[in-house]
Amino acid sequence: MRAVEYQGGRTVAVVDRVPDEPGPHDVRIAVSYVGLCGTDLHVYLGDADARVGVPAVIGHEMSGHVESVGADVTDLAPGRLVTVMPTRYCGHCPACARGHSNVCYDMDFLGMDSPGALQELWTVPEHLVVPVEPSVGARRAALLEPLTVAVHDVRRSGLGAGERALVVGGGPIGLLIAMVAGVGGAEVLLSEPSADRRAIAESLGIRTIDAAGPDAAGGIDDFCGGAGFDVAFEVSGSASGIASAVTSLAAHGRVVQVAIHAQAREVDLHRFFWREIEMYGARLYHREDMDRAAELLARGVISVEGLISGVVPMERTGDAFARLARGDAMKLLVEIDSGGTR
Repeated sequence: MRAVEYQGGRTVAVVDRVPDEPGPHDVRIAVSYVGLCGTDLHVYLGDADARVGVPAVIGHEMSGHVESVGADVTDLAPGRLVTVMPTRYCGHCPACARGHSNVCYDMDFLGMDSPGALQELWTVPEHLVVPVEPSVGARRAALLEPLTVAVHDVRRSGLGAGERALVVGGGPIGLLIAMVAGVGGAEVLLSEPSADRRAIAESLGIRTIDAAGPDAAGGIDDFCGGAGFDVAFEVSGSASGIASAVTSLAAHGRVVQVAIHAQAREVDLHRFFWREIEMYGARLYHREDMDRAAELLARGVISVEGLISGVVPMERTGDAFARLARGDAMKLLVEIDSGGTR
């Protein structure tokens, strides 16, 4: 079979590999599409070589169809449209013992710690396979994993219908958070400096404000009539983003830290004291979040198609990473199965 192999030094290549045979409790998936995300870009840029090893098959946002199953698998038949929950937790560390498997101390994240989805046939444990309604289609199903991130982030915040939410940062996760929050009945404002990203957001029905505009702070304040937001999602990964999120909050507001900050940031702790603000970290997700995301896709209430900037064949995966590194694409899919129908 063919696989896209990360070979270090910003180099990927299509190579031949022998597919893994499914064990008794495994499922082998004929992969249709793989979405490239910020984590994959981080690997491509060489920032995670010690963790992933070289060469490696990466990728974890995907869709495909069951190709074959192990002898003890009874609930998944060949041909079923599926995706994969790529978080294989240990089940016995202190975090798992307390029900926090999404922050497992010994997490095996498929696509980084073990082989990922950028291959024609991917064998994974049955309990990580998530069925998707056929009506969703393989292309949209490839965005179920990032939608799951957004579902978890919104659930973590405790955001309720009628509350106001500020989303700081209009990348794929920021847009998905805004849409999930809106479906839940919240009033949402997205703060983003890029005109292109704001245009995509507005095409999806999301109200936006120019984060780099001369009166960005005033516009954010006006949205709430000066009362402040109930929840702010920091998805930008920037110092100005976290400052804006904290400043925007109402008394007893909640800031949810979604973006990964590569360095320590200064935070206005006086603001936390003065308004009794709460801060939550949000990392990965639980199976219930993925099931909820699959339900939202099946209902057609989240427009994930609007996030897709393009689809490339396996041979152009390197070009796709270069586009992402330049910042001129929102979400790119690699087509593994020509036609995306297997």
